[in-house]
Amino acid sequence: MSEILKKREEVNREDTWAIEDLFATDVAWEKEFQELEGLCETLGSYKGTLFDNAERMADFFKVYEKASLILERVYVYAGQKYHEDTTNSKYQGFSERADALMAKYQESIAFLEPEILSVDQKVYKEITEGFFKQIPEKEEGYRRFFYEIIRSKEHSLSVEMEELLASGQEALDAASNIFSMFNNADVKFPSIKGENGEEIEITHGRFIQLLQQKNRRIRKDAFQSLYSVYQSYQNTLAATFGANIKQDIFYARARKYSSSLAMKLDGSDIPIEVYENLITVVHENLPQLHRYMDIRKKALGVEELHMYDLYVPIVEDDIGKIDFETAKKMVLEGLQPLGREYLNVLKEGFSNRWIDVYENVGKRSGAYSWGAYGTHPYVLLNHQENLNSVFTLAHEMGHAIHSYYSDKNQPIICAGYQIFVAEVASTCNEALLIHDLLEKTEDKGRKAFLLNYYLEQFRTTLFRQVMFAEFEMITHQMAENKEPLPAKKLCEIYHDLNVKYFGKQLIVDEEIDMEWARIPHFYTSFYVYQYATGYSAAIALSARILKEGETAVRDYIDKFLSGGGSKDPISLLKGAGVDMSKKEPIQQALNVFADLLDQMEEIL
Repeated sequence: MSEILKKREEVNREDTWAIEDLFATDVAWEKEFQELEGLCETLGSYKGTLFDNAERMADFFKVYEKASLILERVYVYAGQKYHEDTTNSKYQGFSERADALMAKYQESIAFLEPEILSVDQKVYKEITEGFFKQIPEKEEGYRRFFYEIIRSKEHSLSVEMEELLASGQEALDAASNIFSMFNNADVKFPSIKGENGEEIEITHGRFIQLLQQKNRRIRKDAFQSLYSVYQSYQNTLAATFGANIKQDIFYARARKYSSSLAMKLDGSDIPIEVYENLITVVHENLPQLHRYMDIRKKALGVEELHMYDLYVPIVEDDIGKIDFETAKKMVLEGLQPLGREYLNVLKEGFSNRWIDVYENVGKRSGAYSWGAYGTHPYVLLNHQENLNSVFTLAHEMGHAIHSYYSDKNQPIICAGYQIFVAEVASTCNEALLIHDLLEKTEDKGRKAFLLNYYLEQFRTTLFRQVMFAEFEMITHQMAENKEPLPAKKLCEIYHDLNVKYFGKQLIVDEEIDMEWARIPHFYTSFYVYQYATGYSAAIALSARILKEGETAVRDYIDKFLSGGGSKDPISLLKGAGVDMSKKEPIQQALNVFADLLDQMEEIL
């Protein structure tokens, strides 16, 4: 790869995704865009008549399905063309138009849920049963669709009250908007001295990179400088954080939930026990995290291990550059346990340009998997020829193949899967890949590097996210009990959690007490626990696949990947052999962590 980025038009065709599989030309996109505008008008015309008779309902859902399919295609094409080169004004315009059309579509079907929830029960049963008889091949999917709406009925309000809540949404969202504006636009961090005395301005993007520097002085300066800024705004940030919690409590009480936690989990039909079990099992296994801190301290050769020592690698990366062809081979080899069928889908993605591989001028950063129902999924990468990019390839293809199986086996009405399970297939791929690499690696230095990489995944994705989840639970419970949450109290809670989680081998520097003030996910309350549950489920699934082989693979593909949104997330995972309503999968994942620690101690 040249160090000079290519312009989009200079990129080799074989290194780009086959966007033409979605629309052959922009003219074809425009035609479906115009068609969808007309379908939105048609959808709106059904308002107030959905339950006139079963035929009327069937007619509506024919239009609804067609509009949903076109919307996905139009929206994804516009978004992906924009992401190919964000400086291209033509596709900026496409993306903006697609956003506006999305809003128009949502407005056109806004009546749907209120009509389903408000109709007389006798009429509801008569009309829906008549409708189901007209669509026998889709009956199961539509029963699920209606169930998900009816399930929330006891927490739905009158039309007038729903309109009142909706009208207040913008004001109630103010805390999140204020934090976003502060954290993304207004806050400025100082500069620190680099290795050679150069000025380095601290930014959100550079912060973790600075904490990964070998030079400990740089790590410490970056750590102290960033948190000193948050410290100077502690009272404002505490008020903003507290207001966001009060918003959650207001909605929970308005919708008659027992707590804000119950309300947030109900959206994905997740029992509260899942959240509580996660915290309980992690608490029971904190001595293992303390062991890791001891290993890290010894490996770094420091008298005291500080918070700013957590991100620096304890083993040098000597793996070298990995070109994309090699990366694909590594992923194919690592995912051999998933069997021929899965690997054939993976090869299809590799061969038929599902992937946009390299960075180019203006291309969106990062990586993702996306796509529209009825067309193969797509993966955006910015491959950097390092090991992390190999894992990114495995991860994003996990998402893609999950979507492939869901779309292939489910009607559009219930093909989409919940966020609770969204990271399971991707992380399962990563777990299988690193298991393969560890099995094949005989060089102690390289094996130590791989072990450190895996241990860090556990620390950041499981332990750290559970600590965040516990902080959210504590602060919400205090607010629900009308206990004040000034900055001093929030810092005290957060400090004590860090002491509990990291143990005596780590000096919990006072600066970390302000970390709660810079976590954007805290403004999407009770979300982060899903990173830990998804990670635990993925580790448990990969362990079962490695142990049981074909039986486990068939359960994984047929009952989980192919399930889409046809069942609630807990039931889908249970079908694959992992019951997240129990403690065992979390403990099973943490047993893997303990085994990794044993291996690392042997090497070091």
